[in-house]
Amino acid sequence: MTQTPSIADAIQQVTANCLVSPGPDNSFHITLDPSTISPGEGQAFMPAMPPGRLGDPMFMQRHGLAYPYVAGAMANGIASTALVRTMAENGMIGFFGAGGLGLPQIEAAITELKTALVNKPFGFNLIHSLGDPEHEMATVELYLKHGIHRISAAAFMRMTPALVYYRIKGIHRNPSDGTIVAPNHVIAKVSRIEVARQFFAPPPEKLVAQLLEAGRITQEEATLSQSIPMAWDLTAEADSGGHTDNRPALALLPTMISLRDECMEKFGYAEPLCVGLGGGIATPESAAAAFGMGAAYVLTGSVNQSCTEAGICEDVRKLLCQAEQADVAMAPSADMFEIGARVQVLKRGTLFAVRAEKLYNIYKSCASFSEVDPKIQKEIQEKFLQTSFEEAWASTRQFFLSRGIPREVERAEADPRHKMALVFRSYLGQSSRWAIQGNPARKMDYQVWCGPSMGAFNQWVKGSFLSDHDHRTADVVALNLLFGACVATRASFLRAQGIQLPPGAAAVSPKTKEEILARIQGAI
Repeated sequence: MTQTPSIADAIQQVTANCLVSPGPDNSFHITLDPSTISPGEGQAFMPAMPPGRLGDPMFMQRHGLAYPYVAGAMANGIASTALVRTMAENGMIGFFGAGGLGLPQIEAAITELKTALVNKPFGFNLIHSLGDPEHEMATVELYLKHGIHRISAAAFMRMTPALVYYRIKGIHRNPSDGTIVAPNHVIAKVSRIEVARQFFAPPPEKLVAQLLEAGRITQEEATLSQSIPMAWDLTAEADSGGHTDNRPALALLPTMISLRDECMEKFGYAEPLCVGLGGGIATPESAAAAFGMGAAYVLTGSVNQSCTEAGICEDVRKLLCQAEQADVAMAPSADMFEIGARVQVLKRGTLFAVRAEKLYNIYKSCASFSEVDPKIQKEIQEKFLQTSFEEAWASTRQFFLSRGIPREVERAEADPRHKMALVFRSYLGQSSRWAIQGNPARKMDYQVWCGPSMGAFNQWVKGSFLSDHDHRTADVVALNLLFGACVATRASFLRAQGIQLPPGAAAVSPKTKEEILARIQGAI
């Protein structure tokens, strides 16, 4: 059928092959035809590009997805069971934010999701517990007990016994064809190539031997482990909310893809390795750029935190919906406070970043809290801790004892500087929970993990229904980003063939879920 829609309309008909013929006065003749079309001289071909064609089909096949889209695991349950359900029910995958939660809370989330998402893909977070390897192993044992076959591994600098145990437990040969089956999938999230190299290599033989000696794995599992990588799939984490190295995506992703190719050649794996991109994915153009550079999938974080499914209070979601790109700052982190690790947080509407920086500077310059200037002591106790230092220590002491970590208490009682660090860490750690709970008395202390992508998303949706925090749902956000990426990609096809598009021809405004599905129904 031949018709003459506008060039903008044609670009957004993502399920149709198009033939574009430029005419006089910036006009275009558009031919829509579902069959393959060969362009003639002076014409350009724009192939169909539904969302399911973005990314790497192997990644989607491996995890049973319709779209190459991952909702990242924001800790403390911010990536909630509701968020994970929304992703799974719409052909995508989400990971529950188990980091920072106790085992009973994680188990309750497992039970809920296993009941709600029968035969649908979902996963859980496994965050490296530098100071508490026992908790890391206990979390893995919980996942294995309940048959959780996908985890998002974050904050690892090296492979650990718990992570290796999860990856290789249950590995076996398929009796029908002899192929190796590894039931437990690790999707790594890394920003450093030396860490990515470990994930793309087989499990370390030393750790495998330790697990074998401890009776956690069988000889067959140990032997077969050397035929698979620690992770088939790896997310290159660029500038993002929370823990981040602020890596630029344009430099990071190509490096990780090059490493992928190197490791495939070196190890000769039976299945291809995949590299996705997270950090900065918040507009159609950024998603299209990721796929255009070869990303197997995209991973979002900050934008999901502003959605109705996020496990965070309404006041924070409102703040996030108002954020601009400059409304973020780096601040000391709670989990690695002493070594100067930092997290990217929202600074709009909260004093957390300023107060956390002040605490870190005091820790660096004073050997104990008693050495701190009395005026500053008073400010910290009245405004930050909202209690005396000794009362704050008593509460912190009880926390570590209840978590079965008496060594921290013993060290603090022998070292006043370490005691000060633990009390300051307690404030930093609780600040994220105050934001989740919506504690009005602690509004100025909210710690909200957020990257500059939040501001980019808000600018894109400004004036649309998605500017309202009550209208943001994770599925609508995801489908808009994917559909917009298809439109941006189709426009790039035309530009590559010498078609000069008028301003705004490739612009795509936010649409309802029904509108998007109607446009891509031929691909669903």
